[in-house]
Amino acid sequence: MTKSTIALMTSGGDVPGLNAAIRAVVRASIYQQHKIIGIERGYEGLIDGDFISLNSGSVSNIISKGGTILKSSRSARFKEKKYRAIAYEQLKSQNVEHLILIGGDGSMRGAEVLAEESDINVIGIPKTIDNDISGTDEAIGFDTAINIAMEAVDRIRDTATSHHRLFFVEVMGRNTGYIAFKTGIATGAEGIIIPETHRDLQLLYEVIEHKKNWKHSSYIVVVAEGDESGGAYQLEKTIHEKYPNIHTGVSILGHIQRGGSPTCRDRVLATQLGIGAVEAIQKGLRNVMTGMINNQIHYTPLKDIQNRPLIIDAPIIEMLKILSK
Repeated sequence: MTKSTIALMTSGGDVPGLNAAIRAVVRASIYQQHKIIGIERGYEGLIDGDFISLNSGSVSNIISKGGTILKSSRSARFKEKKYRAIAYEQLKSQNVEHLILIGGDGSMRGAEVLAEESDINVIGIPKTIDNDISGTDEAIGFDTAINIAMEAVDRIRDTATSHHRLFFVEVMGRNTGYIAFKTGIATGAEGIIIPETHRDLQLLYEVIEHKKNWKHSSYIVVVAEGDESGGAYQLEKTIHEKYPNIHTGVSILGHIQRGGSPTCRDRVLATQLGIGAVEAIQKGLRNVMTGMINNQIHYTPLKDIQNRPLIIDAPIIEMLKILSK
């Protein structure tokens, strides 16, 4: 006998691993004898009532696929109370008691408001390649994004070395530098430019001064798109003005970090969090986000979810200095 009706949707930017999470939620819901329905296009689809039926067959062979079979969107309308009221009525029309939302910190804020204004129980699952959401050590999509960026930088290094060139490689990270930091460490970058620090350029100048007479060296500088220095093109201009004899190049990785097949780590994480979201419902938890902390499922109230900055402390700065020599 069906226990209750669960609705499932993905919201915000796409990341690798969404389909793995969808698969886990659907099959865990069926296992627990819940009815499970999907909402296409995130909050926009919720407002418009774009519901689809989901079953075990609906999620066959999707664990390796990028994107989201439920589609996604960013919704300006959902910020208005009148459209949230419409969204609530759409959920009630399908007898939905629980909404499982796979999204980032902005989507979680929307979920919190919906939970406050209605009797719908909202369970969140964190996804963001920026990895900047509290309540979990890692979000779905991050591992794949940094592996894509790492491979791209490794390839660019070949060209940089062949031509004795300094390359600025810009990765995503509007407010935080998680991708740039991890990618820079993994690829042996000579510079890592992120929003959280303010001595990046000085450290880069020191590296260039140390290496500028090497005839067969290369330079890779990984730049977070949101750094206050202005991004890769502005940095190239700044460095070229100070060191006009150094050959430079820019590569913007952009949205390739969002696409493609998820890594093993992201598939497993997405599966664990998806099952954990359904288990939250089984435990009677309300309005929480399912996260992974110290390799254990952890539930955090939606009201406590916030943006999580990358903490750059003295040991990390010292490590970057050591590795640049």
